[in-house]
Amino acid sequence: MLRRHSPFAALLIAATVVFALARPAAALDTNAREAILMDFDTGQILFEKDADQPMPPASMTKIMTIFLAFERLKDGRLKMTDEIPISENAWRKGGSKMFVEVGSRVLMSDILHGIIVQSGNDATIALAEAISGSEEAFAVLMTERARELGLEGSTFRNSTGWPDPEHRTTAHDLARLAAEIIRRFPEQYALFSETSFTYNNIRQGNRNPLLYKNMGADGLKTGHTENAGYGLTASAKRGDRRLILVVNGLGSVRERADESERLLEWGFREFDNVTLAKKGVAVESAEVWLGDRPKVPLVSDRDLVMAVRRAGRKDMNVTVEYAGPIPAPIAAGQPIAMLRVSAPEMEDRTFPLYAGADIGQLGPLGRITSALGHLIWGAGG
Repeated sequence: MLRRHSPFAALLIAATVVFALARPAAALDTNAREAILMDFDTGQILFEKDADQPMPPASMTKIMTIFLAFERLKDGRLKMTDEIPISENAWRKGGSKMFVEVGSRVLMSDILHGIIVQSGNDATIALAEAISGSEEAFAVLMTERARELGLEGSTFRNSTGWPDPEHRTTAHDLARLAAEIIRRFPEQYALFSETSFTYNNIRQGNRNPLLYKNMGADGLKTGHTENAGYGLTASAKRGDRRLILVVNGLGSVRERADESERLLEWGFREFDNVTLAKKGVAVESAEVWLGDRPKVPLVSDRDLVMAVRRAGRKDMNVTVEYAGPIPAPIAAGQPIAMLRVSAPEMEDRTFPLYAGADIGQLGPLGRITSALGHLIWGAGG
């Protein structure tokens, strides 16, 4: 096994790059009962506290409801101009309301505003009934779709987050769900940044406290019940960087606002994103045995972007590993090496590297000459 500090690796070290932490920084803590701070582009967890512990999500549940609505808008099963009927069941629901009228029909665009901006339970149930016929059937759909998305910690019993002992998700699942909404539905996601909406002559403000601060926040959803405490699933973007935060179990509206701002500011301050490799661009080259070229370029099959910790960077180590020289023939795209990154207080990270070109095999005479040269001089063919 050859281990090489490639010129690219040296560049990374000079740039003081750090990859994913093995565990979140011990120096940071939060009053939240559950919390997670995740980098959007890489999916790296920058900080977590009981992030995979089942918890009551309260109205943060509505993110899943909205996800299902956005899917149907995208594939045409729903349209913004559709009229959603308001049942007595939806109209009677307690908690936060859009204040729709029983027996009326409300534009889909208004229903979405009522759920996202006003957190209306009445609007949420009306949408659930429009999609699945009943809120109970919609909750089954929510759970099934969550499983398909890999959200194994989520079981939904209603569309709103109304207290139910079996209605649970995790901070990690909510963060991943938020990332899916942002990635899949960029146009519709803009609704989450609206700070107010008026329906039936009643103006209500968005409860997300971060939207009113000059910090790049543009979503997503608050939640509160007595059992859940005060929670927030939030996202903020500065330049090309986006972070996603979930906190829950806080004691007050003020604490929710302060902790959310503090954790996001910490993430932007302590980390940065660096592009380590561009898709198809050589990271290093590997020696070839009995090939018509002496070396083969090593490339990544995708852009490699990693969250960067701005502290403790000098001890980082980046190596390219492969068992070589690599015998020809070699097909472009063949996995032949690994990029390994290690640093104090983090698990080693490895990424596959692939042959960036086809390498043919030498003819019989060439193979004999090259093999003799390798035996005599220790040089690869």
